[in-house]
Amino acid sequence: MAELIDFEKIIGYKFNNIFYLKNALTHTSYVNEHKNSNGVSNERMEFLGDSVLGLSVSEFLYTNYKELPEGVLSKIRASVVCETSLAKLASKLTLGDYLYMGKGEQLSGGSFKPSVTSDAMESVIAAIYLDAGFETVKKKVLEWLKEDIIEAAEHNGRETDYKSTLQEFCQGNGFSPKYNMIGESGPDHEKVFEASVMLEDGRTACGWGPTKKKAQQAAAKAMLEILKIEI
Repeated sequence: MAELIDFEKIIGYKFNNIFYLKNALTHTSYVNEHKNSNGVSNERMEFLGDSVLGLSVSEFLYTNYKELPEGVLSKIRASVVCETSLAKLASKLTLGDYLYMGKGEQLSGGSFKPSVTSDAMESVIAAIYLDAGFETVKKKVLEWLKEDIIEAAEHNGRETDYKSTLQEFCQGNGFSPKYNMIGESGPDHEKVFEASVMLEDGRTACGWGPTKKKAQQAAAKAMLEILKIEI
């Protein structure tokens, strides 16, 4: 399991029971194609990881933002504990490179689908919880997501309008950004859209989301990061 050891180094955690990690990285398509392997997919771990993640973020918010009411805390948590946020973290950790997937799913780009990688990220969180307990996994969650939580809290959980910010910047320089829908993937109930935005000088950024609008917002955010414009 050399590849799992490599992933342990990336996430900065060494498992006592490495099979928790293998389970977390096993997509259901792999199990379906290897019925004699006695493998188990990460679907149940995803369920557990979602709760562990939510509790970790909730405890941090409850402890550090005593002045905020329950409704605002819920919005902040939802903006962090979501597919977009987890897929971004999974990409940063190159999680997709370590997924056990069926050939069909792999060929369809499953390793890079936000719906797949975000679920696997929750499963990895569950794996650490099962291996070492809540306090250990909470430290990892905050190590990965603390900056995102703080940023969301500064906006009181409101979704930032990245397109408007980019539009204002571009208009100030005498041009407009151009958006294009590149494509979509996934079943009808779990569509993932990809959008791009291009500036006059040719610089391009891409973004993904469950709707065309959110994909464009994600692309605009990526461009703002390239431009190093504070959001």
